[in-house]
Amino acid sequence: MKSPAPANARISIIGAGPGGLTCARILQRHGIAVTVWDRDPDADARDQGGSLDLHEEDGQLALREAGLLEEFFALARFEGQEMRRLDPAGRVLAHHLPAEGEMISPEIDRGQLRDLLLRSLAPGTVRWGRTLESVSRPIGGPRTLTFADGTAVEADLVIGADGAFSRVRAAVSPATPRYTGVGFLEAWFDDMDSARPELAELVGRGSAHAADGDRGLFAQRNSGGHMRVYIMRRVPLDWIAANGLRPEDTEGIRALLLREFAAWSPRLLRMITDNDGPYVDRPIFALPVPHTWEHSPSVTLLGDAAHLMPPLGVGVNLAMLDAAELALALVGSATVGDAVRGYEKTMLPRSAETARLLEPGAEFLLAVPDPGEHVRLGGPGSM
Repeated sequence: MKSPAPANARISIIGAGPGGLTCARILQRHGIAVTVWDRDPDADARDQGGSLDLHEEDGQLALREAGLLEEFFALARFEGQEMRRLDPAGRVLAHHLPAEGEMISPEIDRGQLRDLLLRSLAPGTVRWGRTLESVSRPIGGPRTLTFADGTAVEADLVIGADGAFSRVRAAVSPATPRYTGVGFLEAWFDDMDSARPELAELVGRGSAHAADGDRGLFAQRNSGGHMRVYIMRRVPLDWIAANGLRPEDTEGIRALLLREFAAWSPRLLRMITDNDGPYVDRPIFALPVPHTWEHSPSVTLLGDAAHLMPPLGVGVNLAMLDAAELALALVGSATVGDAVRGYEKTMLPRSAETARLLEPGAEFLLAVPDPGEHVRLGGPGSM
């Protein structure tokens, strides 16, 4: 069956994250119809994660194509570009303070970015509460999407923007994410400036990172006086149960962490002891490098579904760049198949190169910081 023209195609995007929504926005901006399917019951169903830094060369480029760059700048926190590297004693090893007017990688809360993209879409674009179960495998014709509620729809193009454990990926690739051996625990802090001024001063207005070779802390300021800390350790995947603990046993987990970080400065240990609410276990997974697949004119992937990597601040940026390039390929191609082929010709080599560079990234997060090195870091919220 001949691949249809994009203007006549039934295009379904799975996943209403930044990548999927960016792709939908650019398609609609060029008059191409699209539907986004998401498993969440509504837009406010869950916390969207921490702060993101959007880079000039990819995330911001995508927002420019979406016609949303100025709205992003109005929401962004340019002061969030500040970065500190600390040693376990709390001494500052390196400090990047953004210059006035610096726009290389301003920060925005993930929820704010998602809301910006959602507001830009035509009403009804996102269909909430639709958990994808499977994508039919025939390559030559339309694909059938089957959802957990028993409904099914046909699509001429299925775009998998559904993250690390993508259901769409199985239609083109047998690859599955593998645990890197490094786990994060996420801790939340509220009312930083008035209730925790010493901790606020230690971290600054952006982020702070400390590591000793086996464990690390990454603190990241969010909007509204909030902060998230990612407690990073080399641990087995089942470390909570292996230590006789449960995920909700905050005091037990805290006691274990304090034993492991016993040699660290009491100032830094407040990132472990002063959090509001429970810890959230976030093991770090990555896809094999390189991750490629044979071309299909009716299914493709973007973002973490295509190239899940350790969280070093590039995940969302690459997802949004993928989204922009795929949408523009559809706008400028005679058929959907031509567009997908052109998009993958650029995206796959780029993602493979980046993934090779970041393959040891989980270990890098635990390495003793090099005072002369300036690297963008991001916690799970950046992915």
